[in-house]
Amino acid sequence: MHMFNPVRVVLENLAADSSAGANRADGDTSFTYLTSFEFVFILCMMKEILETSEDLGKALQKKAQDIVNAVRLVHSTKVLLEEMRSDEGWELFIGNVVEFCVEHDIDIPDMEELYILRGGRARRQPDHFTRERYLQVEIFRATIDNQLNELNLRFNEKVMDLLSISVTLIPRNGFTSFNAKEICSMVEKYYPTDFTQQERYGLEIQLNHFAADAKNSGDLKKPITITSLCRCLVETGRDRIYNLLDRLLRLLVTLPVSTASAERAFSSLKIIKSRLRNRMEDDFLADSLLLQIEREIASKIPCEDIIADFKSRKNRRSYL
Repeated sequence: MHMFNPVRVVLENLAADSSAGANRADGDTSFTYLTSFEFVFILCMMKEILETSEDLGKALQKKAQDIVNAVRLVHSTKVLLEEMRSDEGWELFIGNVVEFCVEHDIDIPDMEELYILRGGRARRQPDHFTRERYLQVEIFRATIDNQLNELNLRFNEKVMDLLSISVTLIPRNGFTSFNAKEICSMVEKYYPTDFTQQERYGLEIQLNHFAADAKNSGDLKKPITITSLCRCLVETGRDRIYNLLDRLLRLLVTLPVSTASAERAFSSLKIIKSRLRNRMEDDFLADSLLLQIEREIASKIPCEDIIADFKSRKNRRSYL
């Protein structure tokens, strides 16, 4: 919002510059849109919504995700959006928009005048449909409802239940809400094809053993996320002892809250699999992707070790 005045000045100067040619008309049109009430209304609305969801977005994009805080942020983001959607939130918001318009000398239309919807929607609009109702219902609340629907779709009851389970499995949290029977009930409800009835019984036993083991084990108290806990089980060989728990952890890692790594992998795929390289073989593509996605690990491998390994594979004519 602090860039509004500088952009406005640039467009105003461009529209007044007779030597700008075709750009002069574009500048004049852009200046007209920029200084309209509806543009400012939408600009302020997007600012409020994006600021509300910013912390959640940052938390979901972190490589080392904290599921505990992610669950809290999902709930708090929904609450804040609901408050913004309420009548009190609308009054506060429209007051800020009017204040911004007064500060920047932007004309404020009559909110009580009749508003005619464009296109075929005009035939379906109710009587006495005012501009204020249009802005409040058709734009403001419709946009917030869309954001809430996206959150409810991605973090539905199943996901939130499983995320709550994930929190109880992290030893660093002290197993304060740990309940093996409840976890197995959730597994039966949401993963019926991944665990047989006998395996669910075995999972409950493994969970109790794991909780007792973690309370007396220093290395199991270090992980702070499900991903790091899964890695710790593999590094200590416990994945073979708690094989059913390991399977559950791997399923929990695939929940939407932990898709940032997958998104980065697909972004890397677009970089590697470009139009110029669309004929590369699958093995070469996989090797290139591995280096690109895990570049932090690859950067720690000495070049001398790579050359030595390459040299040992077969005799070569030139000296490496």
